[in-house]
Amino acid sequence: MNNDNNTIVAIVPAAGSGQRMQSTMPKQYIKIGHATILEHTLQKLLSIPQISQIIVAISSDDDYFSTLEIASHPKIKTTIGGDTRAASVLAGLRLADETSWALVHDAARPCVCVSDIEMLIKTVFDYQQGAILATKITDTIKKSISSTDCTPVQIEQTCDRRFLWAAATPQMFNVKDLTTCLIRAEQQHVELTDEASAIEYGGGHPILVECKRDNIKVTRLEDLPLATLYLQEQGYIQK
Repeated sequence: MNNDNNTIVAIVPAAGSGQRMQSTMPKQYIKIGHATILEHTLQKLLSIPQISQIIVAISSDDDYFSTLEIASHPKIKTTIGGDTRAASVLAGLRLADETSWALVHDAARPCVCVSDIEMLIKTVFDYQQGAILATKITDTIKKSISSTDCTPVQIEQTCDRRFLWAAATPQMFNVKDLTTCLIRAEQQHVELTDEASAIEYGGGHPILVECKRDNIKVTRLEDLPLATLYLQEQGYIQK
């Protein structure tokens, strides 16, 4: 769609518990260096002047966010998220002007390069079309045959990796379009793993913007040393 309003609202879904991290606290509040994962993420977004506001969707029983110094930043506001990522994003979208752009970013992607976010924004504004950050697949990808717990997993086929990308965030779409697609998918019980899949379900074809491979999502304990290394290399924490 053509959108003359180039206002950007960042939405950060941060209502998850991060069970795969095996931590007593949600993973976004684990510290890397001097700051939590979520603080590193928000600092990256705050460094981009085109972003007018950041809406963080937190859990209703979140006792951590209000204790962070960054919580009082004038550009940051919170809303109560939902049980799913889509519900949390929708909660943030309801606080945004429907003619603006929503830049949705994972709370647990603190290593994203600011230059990659800027390239995403430039692409969206140049083409007036939604886009996502992603990396090209370099591994050989196998599709498995459906199996029971009692049988070993077997290969059905090898996928053509020339056309395969690993989706990352931020993902940036018009607020009205994304809201409409998320609600439609929710009503029809379609399982979504990211915002682009909602737009695809609505018939759209988001643009792929290649980003650096350090834009990892901190999901498991073994991701923490790598995230620490990347933030050190970027100069955000001391070696």
